[in-house]
Amino acid sequence: MTVAAIAPAHPSATVVVVRDGDPGLEVLLVRRSKKLSFHGGAWVFPGGRIDPEDRTSDAPDDIVGAARRAAVRELREEAGLAIDTDLLQPISRWITPEILPKRFDTWFFLAPASSYDVVVDGGEIREFRWAVPAAALAERDSGAIELPPPTFVTLTELARCNDVATALRTVSAAVPRPFTPRICNIEGGACSLYEGDAGWATSDPDASGPRHRLWLLGSGWRYERA
Repeated sequence: MTVAAIAPAHPSATVVVVRDGDPGLEVLLVRRSKKLSFHGGAWVFPGGRIDPEDRTSDAPDDIVGAARRAAVRELREEAGLAIDTDLLQPISRWITPEILPKRFDTWFFLAPASSYDVVVDGGEIREFRWAVPAAALAERDSGAIELPPPTFVTLTELARCNDVATALRTVSAAVPRPFTPRICNIEGGACSLYEGDAGWATSDPDASGPRHRLWLLGSGWRYERA
């Protein structure tokens, strides 16, 4: 029997830019072109692959440093915003499941906006918006917008923060979490299990114990971490 080769996970970086708006904490979301094969038309955070120039000759294996530089570069290219790498706080690391043909190993960073003058590139990115996390989640459930699971989970966490100061304080006090999803088909949709869930090691959503998962149901999505 031929075993399918596992696609490599491309090192990538994403930056979650936040600001204090009139309704409270707001997050910068950009919409990917519908022509793109990977999450085309979805609303995401600015980001992309780590390029060779993001690495330095004195520390070529410093992947987090390279991810910081890539996040800053991608933010400038996709949204026209400049930000200092020192302002980036790591919040999570997402690795695409091995079963998928296109995979990424992406570092997520949080940073306060240094400017609100967003200018999208008009190529990969066609639109932008400053969104209240809870409102964006509600729009996804109503079918008005599309959010990839990492964006959904991150927005769910940020929905608990009323302002930028709280978001930064919460992130700085926590250890960046790894997310290597193991997706299980269940009645009504799917369940994405993450590290820390009792069923993650065996891909068993019915295993008893701690929960860390995203319910991907036709009736709505729900992130559970206990």
